[in-house]
Amino acid sequence: MHQRIKLLILFVGYFLLLLVIPAFIVSPKEEIKTPLPEEESTESTESTEAPSAKLTVPVMRQVSGEIEPVELEEYVVGVVASEMPASFEKEALKAQALAARTYVTKFLSHSGEEPITDSTAHQVYKSREELKEIWKDEFPWKIKAIEEAVNETKGEILTYEGRPITAAFFSTSNGWTENAKDYWEEDVPYLASVESKWDEQAAPGFHHEASMPIIEFEEKLGIDLKEGEQGSILERTPGNRIKTVEIAGKTFSGREIREALDLRSTDFEWVQQGESVIIKTKGYGHGVGMSQYGANGMALAGSTYKEIVHHYFKGVELATIDQAVPALLVKR
Repeated sequence: MHQRIKLLILFVGYFLLLLVIPAFIVSPKEEIKTPLPEEESTESTESTEAPSAKLTVPVMRQVSGEIEPVELEEYVVGVVASEMPASFEKEALKAQALAARTYVTKFLSHSGEEPITDSTAHQVYKSREELKEIWKDEFPWKIKAIEEAVNETKGEILTYEGRPITAAFFSTSNGWTENAKDYWEEDVPYLASVESKWDEQAAPGFHHEASMPIIEFEEKLGIDLKEGEQGSILERTPGNRIKTVEIAGKTFSGREIREALDLRSTDFEWVQQGESVIIKTKGYGHGVGMSQYGANGMALAGSTYKEIVHHYFKGVELATIDQAVPALLVKR
């Protein structure tokens, strides 16, 4: 009898145990299947997105006359692709991306709702569709090179005393960059003349020669040349360009001559030859800020994009857009 009671108790206990064990097995799994609200919010992709990614650039398209809204980093891709050869070293492309992003950030900070043009009046910009037409079969590798450079500098800009700089750039120096005050007549401390020794070897068009009929030369400058008259250089800038020159009794700045004759740079010389004037120039562009071929030469020599921009823009610092101009993110 006692033996039967013990067996009954053991049977009931075993039965109850079978009922309880599944509850311990199932319950934790069911809790894991239901994420907490905090877990859902931390998995949001928006939380890891750079604040600058929300910026949109209003671009005035010169051909259509319409304003096209372009996301900031996509705009930078279109500018770098248009302003610098995709075959340049990545560190040079990154330096260009930094300059382009800085330029448009400063523009947006002061422009209100005014659009930026897609031309040399500001920065040349082309869409991916336009680039496909230009690059054709080379589009895949070229756009990849540009995208990598832009992505690896995402959100970064150059500042001076906490504000975005005028990140001027040009194609090729004559061996030196130019002081801003010697070309734009505005003293900008970070746009000072520095040596750019890489250009002569890196740039295919470092030396250039052009011929112009004497009649055209005279008309463009509003002068009457005497036979064999060459003029004389009155002063050179620290960047070894023409500051002032006298010819046919008139004095011109180097910039006036360059713009009137559509020369490649303000480092020029000329000589009369028969019925023509032969004009020789060194470099290409206004000469202020970062030389693009100089940047590529530095990159080929092993310099990083940070070293490149610190060479060409004196005393600047790297910052993010949200650090330097948080009000811009609020406004946009």
